Amino acid sequence: MAKLFMFEKPLGMRDMLPHLYERKNTVRLLMEEEIKKWGYQFIQTPMLEYYETVGSASAILDQQLFKLLDQQGHTLVLRPDMTAPIARVAASRLLHKGLPQRLAYSGSVFRAQQREGGRPAEFEQIGVECIGDETISADGEMIALMISTLQTAGLSNFRISIGHIGFVNELFTQILGTEERAETLRRFLYEKNYVGYREHVKSLLLSSIDKQRLLRLLDLQGGQETIIEAYNIIENERGKESLEQLTELWNVMKDYDMTENIHFDLSLISHMNYYTSVLFEVYAGNVGFPIGNGGRYDCLLKKFGKETVATGFALRIDRILEALGEWRKDSPVHCILFSDERRKEAFNKAAKERENGKRIVLQNINGVKNIDDCTNEFSDVSFLIGKGEKEQR
Repeated sequence: MAKLFMFEKPLGMRDMLPHLYERKNTVRLLMEEEIKKWGYQFIQTPMLEYYETVGSASAILDQQLFKLLDQQGHTLVLRPDMTAPIARVAASRLLHKGLPQRLAYSGSVFRAQQREGGRPAEFEQIGVECIGDETISADGEMIALMISTLQTAGLSNFRISIGHIGFVNELFTQILGTEERAETLRRFLYEKNYVGYREHVKSLLLSSIDKQRLLRLLDLQGGQETIIEAYNIIENERGKESLEQLTELWNVMKDYDMTENIHFDLSLISHMNYYTSVLFEVYAGNVGFPIGNGGRYDCLLKKFGKETVATGFALRIDRILEALGEWRKDSPVHCILFSDERRKEAFNKAAKERENGKRIVLQNINGVKNIDDCTNEFSDVSFLIGKGEKEQR
């Protein structure tokens, strides 16, 4: 094993310097306040969870989990997502109440990377979970809240793609007959490998009509008319029920007056395999990956002993910052340069300014090698220097 360099970090880990930290914190606080306005309560879960519980319940691949052993020999994982830990908390401590639980979170998740590739192994998510509400209104609330949260963060150029995993599964099962053959096509869709999907469909021993139905799935993208077109390729009732749910969802979003940013993509597949019906991803300009995703997961809480439905979404804060582009500091930082002779005066002045909401740096002038560095760094500089110091400088 090669010796590590002095400043080398583990694969996929990143430092966050002051400017980026401040920007992230500002955006996160804005989103948190908007989520609270919708009645969601924030909770916090541990970074470490048992592999046998949260680790195995998570939809993240096993090779992406960070694992370690505790002193008793139990395998632990750094939490790979936030939904599974919150499902654990809700199943064990919160579901004795009759009303649906509206929970929110903001925290880091960890996913091991095989190679750098620009992808972080640690990133922060902010999101919500609505547990115990089976209605389409709850699914619509997720999308509406996500739109409102992104707009509050300052993002306007984004699009939400909505699909239904139940529709895709019913179509594949109906035509292909086996789960193994269906999984092959689902993998092509998840990887957005539409060329591979088409070539694979053409190679299947199916009728020309069934091949055409599978190929038409890729074209089912757009507005409300997409749902109408989808009825032409599905035959069984369960598949049609999925389309009825999407129709109802569209009507919910119309009542929110929030259809401008959404469109349907009935070929949508998520890497989170616990989704059971409606699912969605959000994309923004200048970012090549989804900045968030969500959907309904009605079976996850069964793994923790509770028969309860749920829906939610998660947003990637790092990708939101990337989508927002350049950022200017809204709160300038002021500097007070003082000498030992006028130290108390400087301290009192800084305290008053901070009470008025200003951000103040106090700097002893003897600790500054070049005053020009201060004038370049801060929005303005005040001098509280004794007479002797002035003459000396």
